[in-house]
Amino acid sequence: MSNIQVEQLTKIYGTGSTAIIALDHVTLTIKEGEFVAIMGPSGCGKSTLLHLLGGLDKPSQGQVIIAGHNLSELNDDALTQLRRRKIGFIFQFFNLIPVLNAVENAALPVTLDGVKPNEAKSKATQWLTTFGLSERLMNRPDQLSGGQQQRVAIARALVADPELILADEPTGNLDTRASDEIASLLRDVSKQYNRTIVMVTHDPRIAAYADRIIFLKDGKVVDETLLERKNGKNAEDVVEKMKRLGN
Repeated sequence: MSNIQVEQLTKIYGTGSTAIIALDHVTLTIKEGEFVAIMGPSGCGKSTLLHLLGGLDKPSQGQVIIAGHNLSELNDDALTQLRRRKIGFIFQFFNLIPVLNAVENAALPVTLDGVKPNEAKSKATQWLTTFGLSERLMNRPDQLSGGQQQRVAIARALVADPELILADEPTGNLDTRASDEIASLLRDVSKQYNRTIVMVTHDPRIAAYADRIIFLKDGKVVDETLLERKNGKNAEDVVEKMKRLGN
């Protein structure tokens, strides 16, 4: 069964002659446990699509259905609850709270949702340990490398056991080695824990870790590519596809 259904999704900013169509009647189906990368030139609608999937913005037309819930039909309280419990967010700049340590940062979503502090920290510790940070649990963000901070951010996104993870340029602030580690970790999360991941990226090498790449241009889906794990030239193939599409 599909985890995410996007039907005729459209987002228009402004009105009349100044209106800008950021997303233009996009229809997609994303399967449960699938790792999907969204690519395209700047201003093509990548981040707009991600924001609409996460309920952070409302569409001008169309609908997003996640786990059977039509986001457009939810009131603010119900939408907040769904985001908190069904969706995890990962951002380029980590967005960790400087005065909190790794465990406290990772536990924050479930702490805010009313989970008892000890239970929240236990769940956070499990994910941080899984991600190789067992010796960094008490470290604050300024005591962690960029890659380690992003691992904390991923643990925070997963602590509530969401069905969907939305990642906006999750490697954009990292060096090549850390970027590959984070992309590989996201793929492991998708496959080992059956989490659906939708990731916006401009980097073909990082997109090559996904199961499928959706290419956007001028707010429309212009192509989709299924990636073969046995193919060692996935990144090169993505680059060529981007050239052909004029991205």
